[in-house]
Amino acid sequence: MSVTAEPHARPRIGRPGAGVAMVSTWRVGTPERQRAAVDAIARAWQSRDWPDEGLLSYSIHIGSDGDTLLHYSQWRSEEDHHTFVRSHQDDRNAEIDAAVPGVERVAIHAYALYRSLTGREARVPGCVVIVEAEFDGPDPGRQRDWVDRVFDAVDTDPVTHPGAISGHFHTSLDGTRVLNYAEWESEQAHIDALAAPGDGIGSVTPQWKKVQGYPGLVHSGVQRYVPALSLSAGA
Repeated sequence: MSVTAEPHARPRIGRPGAGVAMVSTWRVGTPERQRAAVDAIARAWQSRDWPDEGLLSYSIHIGSDGDTLLHYSQWRSEEDHHTFVRSHQDDRNAEIDAAVPGVERVAIHAYALYRSLTGREARVPGCVVIVEAEFDGPDPGRQRDWVDRVFDAVDTDPVTHPGAISGHFHTSLDGTRVLNYAEWESEQAHIDALAAPGDGIGSVTPQWKKVQGYPGLVHSGVQRYVPALSLSAGA
C-alpha cells in the first residue's frame, strides 16, 4: 500500500479506530535541520509501503524553538506500535539519520484521548500548542480529575481568547501524564493570549488555582509547533 503525504497537515484527532496516540519529540539543533529532518522522514516513508500493523496516521510538527520536532502517530493499539518498532522502524530511522546525523530522540509516550474542547466555528489552525502535565506517580483517576478541573476552569473563566480553536486532552497509558494537543489560529494569537495583562490564559480564578496547584502535579510545560507533514495510507 502506498503512502499519502500532506504537507502542513495535522492529524484528525478522534478518528474512528484510533485507540492509542504515540507522541514523541526529537531534537535536531537548528531550523535548517528541522526542515531537513522533515524532508528525510517524507523520503524514508514514501519510498516504502505503508505498514499494515494498525497505523492510521503519522504527523510531524516543527517546533517554534528552532530545535524540536513533535511526532504524533495514531494506532489501533499499543501492541500494533510495538509490532511496527520490531519490524519496520530501524531501516527508516537509519535512512533519516544518514541524511541528518545527530538526531536526538528524546522520549515517547503512549496516550489515549480522554476529552476534547472545540468551538462551533470550523477554522484551520496555524499553530499547535502542546501542554504537558506530569504527576508524581501513576493514578488514572487523578489524570481524569485534573482534566475535568481544566474544563471547569475554562467554562468559568471570565476571559475568552478568540484565537483558540480546540483542545484535545490525552491521558498517558502509564497513568502519570496528561497532554493537551491545542489548536490555535496562529502562533501570535497564543503569544498574545499568554501576555494579556492580568488575564492571560489561566486567569486568577479559584478554578484555575485548583488546576495549577493540583496535589501531585510535579511538572508542566508549553511548546508551540507548526504542522509540517501528515502521512497516511494511500490507495
